[in-house]
Amino acid sequence: MIRIRKRLTLLGSTAALVAGALVPTQLAGAAPATAAAAYEWVALGDSYTAGVIQAAGETFEVPRDGCERTDQSYPQVIDRDLGPLIELTNVSCGAATIDDITFNAQEPIGRHLPPFSEDPDYPFPPVPPQSEAVSPGTDVITVGVGGNSLGFGDILFTCLQLGSGTGGVGTPCRDDLADNVPERLTQVSQKYDEMLATLQERAPHARIVTVGYPTIVPDDTSKCRYNDWEQFASITPGDLDWLRDDVLEPLNKVVEKSAGDHDASFVNLYDSSRNHSVCDAGRWVEGIFTRFPDQTAFVHPNAKGHRNAADHVTSALLNALNVG
Repeated sequence: MIRIRKRLTLLGSTAALVAGALVPTQLAGAAPATAAAAYEWVALGDSYTAGVIQAAGETFEVPRDGCERTDQSYPQVIDRDLGPLIELTNVSCGAATIDDITFNAQEPIGRHLPPFSEDPDYPFPPVPPQSEAVSPGTDVITVGVGGNSLGFGDILFTCLQLGSGTGGVGTPCRDDLADNVPERLTQVSQKYDEMLATLQERAPHARIVTVGYPTIVPDDTSKCRYNDWEQFASITPGDLDWLRDDVLEPLNKVVEKSAGDHDASFVNLYDSSRNHSVCDAGRWVEGIFTRFPDQTAFVHPNAKGHRNAADHVTSALLNALNVG
């Protein structure tokens, strides 16, 4: 944190120099010139980028497009932190898959997650593939995606159903789903490679920063209270161990490997959030509900989690741009 704050202090000087270089000397009576941002940044991603839940701030699109970008999500936090140094285009969208970034027109779901919540504005019109926001003039791209392509939400819902009535004993979800997880991870890897290749083709001079997922399940799942809907509800401790070790951690490894194969950076949010899981007192990720029974979260980062992501992504952005 201290290192990042120092870099932000340096940015104030850098931005001032950039503005000074871009703004011509004013002639008498001339209208003031507006300095252009130094770098063009495009933020791509799913709900872990967009924000989506109420605990990650307020949505700011008017009218709503169903993507549920919130004002405390990390792209918006960084945009405020870095000010005139960057020009942000944030097209992240809740429920986005890798294909929705690469080539697919997505139909956003807003906060429509039956049986947990109904969105009165659902359904929403399709939004273009996120990659269309990238152009040859883009300087840096951040992308945080993969969980929906893996089907993590469906896995989580299945674990809720299968764990109900078990008293927290056993691993019913692992027993039912474990066999096909390696194939799912292989598909995510292939799609991620295709996405990065597409982004590099659309913006050949841009630096790409991939963003991993934070710690969701603690190392010690005895912290998680069975049937607590502000944690993991009816998912058994054994299945939580499986979700952590065989689903979430391998997903981060897939993203990291693909980034390395494509000369992209990887932001590891997992280690810094290790003691801030859904089941920790100072959590940075909310449980199934933030407040049961009227405020759903379905396991997404809150504003503190996005603040942590913003700090780490900021450092990666500055490194990618060779600033500070």
